[in-house]
Amino acid sequence: MSILTVKTTPFADQRPGTSGLRKKTTVFMQPNYLENFVQSVFDAIGGLSAKTIVLGGDGRYFNREAAQKILKMAAANGAAKVIVGQGGLLSTPAASCVIRKYRTDGGIVMSASHNPGGPKEDFGVKYNIANGGPAPEAVTEAIFECTRAISEYRLLDAPDIDLDALGETRLGDMSVVVIDPVADYEELMHGLFDFDAIRALFASGFTMRFDAMHAITGPYAQSILTGTLGAPEGTVVNAVPLPDFGGGHPDPNPVWARELMDLMFSDAAPDFGAASDGDGDRNMVLGRHVYVTPSDSLAVLAANAHLAPGYEDGLAGIARSMPTSAAADRVADKLGIGCYETPTGWKFFGNLLDAGKATLCGEESAGTGSNHIREKDGLWAVLLWLNILAVRREPVADILKSHWAEYGRNYYSRHDYEGIDAAAAATLMDDLRARLGSLPGTVSHGLTVVSADDFAYTDPVDGSRSEKQGIRIGFEGGARAVMRLSGTGTEGATLRVYLERFEPDPAKHDLDPQEALAAIAAAADEIAGITARTGRSEPDLMT
Repeated sequence: MSILTVKTTPFADQRPGTSGLRKKTTVFMQPNYLENFVQSVFDAIGGLSAKTIVLGGDGRYFNREAAQKILKMAAANGAAKVIVGQGGLLSTPAASCVIRKYRTDGGIVMSASHNPGGPKEDFGVKYNIANGGPAPEAVTEAIFECTRAISEYRLLDAPDIDLDALGETRLGDMSVVVIDPVADYEELMHGLFDFDAIRALFASGFTMRFDAMHAITGPYAQSILTGTLGAPEGTVVNAVPLPDFGGGHPDPNPVWARELMDLMFSDAAPDFGAASDGDGDRNMVLGRHVYVTPSDSLAVLAANAHLAPGYEDGLAGIARSMPTSAAADRVADKLGIGCYETPTGWKFFGNLLDAGKATLCGEESAGTGSNHIREKDGLWAVLLWLNILAVRREPVADILKSHWAEYGRNYYSRHDYEGIDAAAAATLMDDLRARLGSLPGTVSHGLTVVSADDFAYTDPVDGSRSEKQGIRIGFEGGARAVMRLSGTGTEGATLRVYLERFEPDPAKHDLDPQEALAAIAAAADEIAGITARTGRSEPDLMT
């Protein structure tokens, strides 16, 4: 086996986003593209000499081929060991778990999260640091700078290794350890939750449907829910990970998980419904005839976390992304603990978790998690809900209603305008940003603007500053609209508009959210000129 030094030239489009680099699969498959980015990761972290890293992915198209290339590059760059999930598979939460358990120097996750998979769809690569969390901005910027200057990469000239055989093998001078992708993660979950109580819940006749969406969480859900906790066969559906996610869109929301939504709002609905996404870090939670928004889920989990053994001593604090509703803030206030508002992107929670300032974190984009790892964790959220249900023995709808009665209801929705012209989207945001100072006092659809700014965040741990994290427009009475461009797409631009209104009166908690937020949506459209600038009369997705 010999080490090849391959000459290359930079690609101009390799700046990592909030969750690594995501592009069309065909882009990653072109000569040198994957290799350039991976070599740049290695160079940006000071090389791999004598280091140990974790490698795994969500099983989407090109996962196996990319894993073999990355292993050979790691060997050529002097790594001591790579721990890789069997078949090249690891959910994103499991990758974080493994990084932390074995105290490795970091890891590479191959995923485009909730984006579709397949030869004509999306692929992604991101680097996680030694705490198990996504690389912070300083590291991703260093990676980007390396991609701009790269002139060569190193690759071991060797046959592919057998990724399906558990155990240790050698790749040149490097050890490759193929592990069961589920075992370490399940062990961690067992220490957090009362599995006996959840097992008794299922034994009592409690019914559930978990839609794994032919994505990575299927084997985890089968092993834990059906195997360990005794849920009946058939509880987990679409459980086999497929390279194209069965032709579906592995995003757990009311649109893409339509089959589950229809079931949960039918006469045949089970007691509890849940789904997870492509790489296992997002979740959707439903009760019989009720959808739990991610913002409400974070708040309910925070208010009830003490019912699970891993959180019975209380929470240090709660953190949420800025576009996420303020429902969790009200829980933090009552508990007398800190509440932190960060930009979108799980990496911003890492410092708060490491410093012991927060225990639970959440984003409106269906991501919730805790200090057990440094990623959001879809199955963890489902298990915490199950632990709460096992203790309270109340329907999900009743838990929601009692929560709103105690804390008030934050009506909330996200409107996505997908695949719009990137230049038009950027101009919309730039023009709106330029008018922020003049917006207060503006009246639109009966709502008066009282504040307008571009959210900036100063990390309370390390003092780092992040600018231009989303435009916030506050209306008289406490309602608000937030607008930002998403960094998770691979085509055009996605404009996300977040709408929120607080309602303290329990007699007004049964409105349809879109009806409750209609005036705010219309005002946001008029103020930003969304319809006029994008040509879209309505969003592509409302969650």
